[in-house]
Amino acid sequence: MTQFESAYQEFTKRNASVVFIAGQKIDGLFKGKEHVHKRKYPFPILLDEQREVTRAYGVYQAVGIDTINLARRSLFVVGSKGEICSIAVSPHQREAPQLQDVLAAIESCSKGGLT
Repeated sequence: MTQFESAYQEFTKRNASVVFIAGQKIDGLFKGKEHVHKRKYPFPILLDEQREVTRAYGVYQAVGIDTINLARRSLFVVGSKGEICSIAVSPHQREAPQLQDVLAAIESCSKGGLT
């Protein structure tokens, strides 16, 4: 989230909104609610306690080498009409989409393309 927080102006310049969905409990081990309130991110964050959203988007992972009951790090670029223009799903928790790839996907989506 920090990578996207520091580049937030890049998203607003492209007229893009950012929403984070974290497959974790609000008051669980990582204290999601406390972390979100402390950091005051400039974008909304959904703590998906029951993993309903992560399951709906197909990124829920019950058990993996580096995860139990979480979502794989994923990025969906959704166009202004609600269409999904780009999907990036990381193979493990330590890997995240690169900012330049996200910005390129946003620009492609705004031109009507898919990536």
